[in-house]
Amino acid sequence: MISNFIKKYFTTQKMMRTVIISLIPLILSSIYFFGWRSLVLLLWVTIAGVATEWFYEKKQGKKISEAVFVTCILYVLTLPARTPVWMAVIGIIFGVFFGKEVFGGFGRNLFNPALVARAFVYVNFPEPLTIQWSKAASGFPGGFATYITENIDAVSQATPMLMFRDTGEMVSSLKLFLGNVSGSLGETSAILIILAGIYLLYKKVAAWQTMAGVFIGFTGLSSVLYLLGNPQIPHPIFGILSGGFLFGMIFMATDPISSPRTKEGKWIYGILIGVVTVIIRGYALFAGGMMFAILIGNTFAPVIDEGVNHYKKMKKEAEEGVAA
Repeated sequence: MISNFIKKYFTTQKMMRTVIISLIPLILSSIYFFGWRSLVLLLWVTIAGVATEWFYEKKQGKKISEAVFVTCILYVLTLPARTPVWMAVIGIIFGVFFGKEVFGGFGRNLFNPALVARAFVYVNFPEPLTIQWSKAASGFPGGFATYITENIDAVSQATPMLMFRDTGEMVSSLKLFLGNVSGSLGETSAILIILAGIYLLYKKVAAWQTMAGVFIGFTGLSSVLYLLGNPQIPHPIFGILSGGFLFGMIFMATDPISSPRTKEGKWIYGILIGVVTVIIRGYALFAGGMMFAILIGNTFAPVIDEGVNHYKKMKKEAEEGVAA
């Protein structure tokens, strides 16, 4: 009965199921670190996101894509635990509709809809995403024993990137690696995100060229600026392990729809995102930077592919001319 319901209303997408599987440990860790409220947010956001896509696709005579579940999960994992439910719901409705459906639905969107949703909430309701943070639980049973962990009311206890920007203090790499630091629901544990990335690469559903490009672009520029003594730029390892960098690199930048199709384009796209992230973090108002860097990369993705294809065509014509 359930399978018949799924076949009737949903377009099956094996790749999206693989991504969802990779996100399950992060969903569980969000509960452990910040409490059961993360699951409440996920439930309401998923209902709203699926309903929004259903409303639009029904008019087109199409089914709901399973990709909308990935969008909802990724979006929620970029939010702080204390984000008001109504605010999160408005964000996903905006993201699914204006980030995906207005372009014609799945496979046609220019921007990553999860990031469109997050950017919309960040710009219009900045306080819950920049000030209202929760302490990360530790020990057993952690957040599994509470609805939501304790509120943070001091900048010295805020997220690692905000702490560095305001005080110059850097959280230990071990804490960042394990994840027991304040931050967005699914972006704190570097080890779980890395393991998820390895799984996605093993299943061949994420482009390693994009990941490598982002890593090289970010590490290269941040290392140069750090060695030059720029006070706004933290140690590259700290930058990699904080601010949602790994989460964005593995899950957001590799979105197959909003990123380039060509292999060469993926490298250029990734390097662009890495470089822009460093610039935004160091010289703009935003402590994280990864979200806006990927959206900027989304904007240039079609142009990058067009440039790569044009270059290949010109090169082929030149080679054929020499051979003749």
